[in-house]
Formats: sequence, structure tokens, C-alpha cells
Amino acid sequence: MENQVYLFGIFILNGLIIGLIFDFFRILRKSFKTRNWVTYVQDTVFWIITALIILYSIFKFNNGELRDFVFIGIFIGTLLYMLIFSKTFIKINLFIINCVKKVLDFIIIKPISILIKIIKKIIFKPVSFVIINIHKFLSNLKIKLGNLNNKNKKTQI
Repeated sequence: MENQVYLFGIFILNGLIIGLIFDFFRILRKSFKTRNWVTYVQDTVFWIITALIILYSIFKFNNGELRDFVFIGIFIGTLLYMLIFSKTFIKINLFIINCVKKVLDFIIIKPISILIKIIKKIIFKPVSFVIINIHKFLSNLKIKLGNLNNKNKKTQI
């Protein structure tokens, strides 16, 4: 009987761990926009990890025997996690991820965008100015040469 209570506790712990992993993937989805195929991959990874945890625990602690208390323990552990810890865990982690995003935005993204604006002003504007003026000059030159060519034809007649 003591052994079964111990095993029941092990599988409740498995349920808690599975709930934690589930929330990890939920946090990823809430923090980052992902495409549908990424969501499918994440779901597949979640189920593979969950299956490996359960199978490992069944073989390691219960000699590969499937008993009702294994599934009841996992269910109770997951339910306890979702009711007691999930909201807090998600809020804390979303707050941390948003803070890291803001810091990275301030440290990396903003300086890069400022650098790009500076490069545009220093390099691209003068180059585009020169190209536009060369184009205008060549267009005017073509028009003048065309007019000159027309005058030469009239004087020859």
C-alpha cells in the first residue's frame, strides 16, 4: 500500500510537470506570433515530450505496469497545476518576456533603425540626388542634340 501511495505521488508530480510544459508552449504562443505549421510542430513536440515523461515514469517507477492510479494521478496533477499555478506562472513569464523584448528593442532594434536612417541620409540621398541630376542632364542633352540635329537637317535642305 505504501508503494502505491508513493507511485500515486510520482504520477501526480508527472501531471504537474506536464501542466508546466503545456504552459511553456502557451507562453510561447502568447509571446510570439507563429504560423500555423509552427503551432502544429509545437503541439507535436508537446505530445512527444509528454509521452516520453509518462513512459519513462511508468517503466522506471511502476515496472511498466499500467494501473488506474497512474492515469488518475496524472490527471489530478495536471488539474492541480492548472487550478493553482498556471495563471501565476503564465503572468510572471509573459511579464519577463515582454521586459526582455523591450530591452532588446531598446538595445538592438532602435539603434539599428537609427543607424539605417543615418546611412540613408548620408549615402542614399546624395547618391539618388546625383543619379536624378545625371538623368535630367542626359534627358536635356538628348533633347538639345535632337533639336540640333533637326536644325542641321533644315539647313541642308
